[in-house]
Formats: sequence, structure tokens, C-alpha cells
Amino acid sequence: MGKARIEVYFRTIVRERSVLDRIQQQKDGLNRSEKKVAEVILQDPQAAIRSSIAALAKLAGVSEPTVNRFCRSFDAKGFPDFKLALAQSLASGTPYVSQVVDPDDSASEYSDKIFAASSAALEKARRQLAPSDVEKAVDMLIQARQILFFGMGASAAVAQDAQHKFFRFNIPVLAYSDSLMQRMHSAALHTGDVVVAISHTGRTRGIVSAAKIAREAGAHVLALTLDGSPLSKVASLTLSVEPPENTDIYLPMVSRLVQLTLLDVLATGVILKRGPDFAEHLLKVKNAIRDTRLSDIE
Repeated sequence: MGKARIEVYFRTIVRERSVLDRIQQQKDGLNRSEKKVAEVILQDPQAAIRSSIAALAKLAGVSEPTVNRFCRSFDAKGFPDFKLALAQSLASGTPYVSQVVDPDDSASEYSDKIFAASSAALEKARRQLAPSDVEKAVDMLIQARQILFFGMGASAAVAQDAQHKFFRFNIPVLAYSDSLMQRMHSAALHTGDVVVAISHTGRTRGIVSAAKIAREAGAHVLALTLDGSPLSKVASLTLSVEPPENTDIYLPMVSRLVQLTLLDVLATGVILKRGPDFAEHLLKVKNAIRDTRLSDIE
């Protein structure tokens, strides 16, 4: 694969102007002090994300209030909020500065970019998640007669991880990544059963079809997907998060991390809802594998 084709693979056009785009475009219109802040950030956005406000102010040769004014001029509440928006810019890429993974990136550079993208995606998901929806989802799961986790492609591994977590809760749990198995099991469901359908885009035909069949059979469908997607429209309840990821171009990375974290949230909610007496059951499951591990002296 030639370098030009690699560039096309690793880059995408951002439809909405990112913070970095706006800084680049508006830099010349800033006052002298704020322009210094802009130049420092554009020179090394990764370093700006890692910096404290005091460190960035010192590097730019300005005061901390100047940095705060600069951040507010780009619709941020303060420096921490600005750093989050900056990290999201790096995750999405920008045509003005090379911040998506480039073919010539060093290990240090692409490592920093991937970690920044992951951190930004998780923080964005945390802010988007509605606690009331989490409570409804936990209630749905804890009352379930059985839980089926459906995922395909990258989401299949997430469904398997969910099965690994939730079987501990004394609820029959299965995970399926095959479309035919999903459809057949959905048709056999009844009232009180729950399907957790996992899809970043919410447009995967097999998942949407299985969800429809499950609803028609009387089961609840909890969707981990984008709000307004075809899957969301057929679900009983949707936990909507929108990682900044173009799955038509990139390997699915941050969306998978967000899905895994969201399932950790739900598993924790189920444990807490069960109460302190349930800890004894979890300990019993944990002790069952104690003898499978080598001791420190072996």
C-alpha cells in the first residue's frame, strides 16, 4: 500500500469545526497574550493536554487568568473543559494540524494519540450518560428471567465480556454473535426476558432484526447504541453514548472501550441493588478459581 493510500486510510474530514480548527482560524484575531497561548497549543497539542494551567501559562509567558480567558473564548467553561475539547479534537483529527495517526508517527506519538482519544471518549460518554436511564436499565436487568447479550463484529467481544461478568449474578446469561442464533433465540423469548443489543452504529441489520423479533415475543430490549438509530427505535430502552469514531474508516477502538465501561457500570449497579448479602455469593464464585493459580513460591 503506497503512502498516499495510507494517508487516505488514516485521515477523515471533520464535518464540525474542532477546537484546533478554530484556534488555527482565529489565531490572528486574538490579542497579543492570547495569541501566545494559541501558538503554544498549536505547536504541541498533546503537551497542552498534559499540562496544568500554571505550566501552560509559564510556557506561553502569560498569566493564568489569560489562559482562562483564552479557554472561555473557545466556549469552554475553564481550562479542564478546554483540555477535554482539545483531546476530542485529537481523537477526531483535523485538516489543519496532523493529529490523527499518521504513517510516519513514532511509537511515542501514536501511543499518545490513542491514549488521548480513549480518555476523551470515556469522559464524553460519562457526561452524556443519563443516571435515570442507568437506574432503569439496572432495574430491567435485575428483574430479568434471563439475559441475552447480542453483538456482532467488534461488539461481539463486548457481548462475550458481558456474559463473563453477568453470569455471577444468579441470572441465566448467554451471549451470541451469530445472526441466525440471535434470531432463533429471540423468537423463543417470553415476557420478563431481556436482550442487551450492542451496536455502535445501531445500523447492523442482523442486530436490529433480532431486536424486533425479541420485542414481538414480549421481551425487553436494552440497546447500547446511538440515539435515533434504527436499533434505538425498536429498543425498550437505549443507553446512548456517541464516541467520536468513524467506524467506516478506522478500526473500532474507542467505541468498544465505551461499551465495555458502560457494561461495567450496569454490572456495578446490579451488585449494589442486590445488597451487601450478595457479596457472599460473589466471594464463593471467586474462591472457586483460587486453586487454579500458582502461588508465589511455585
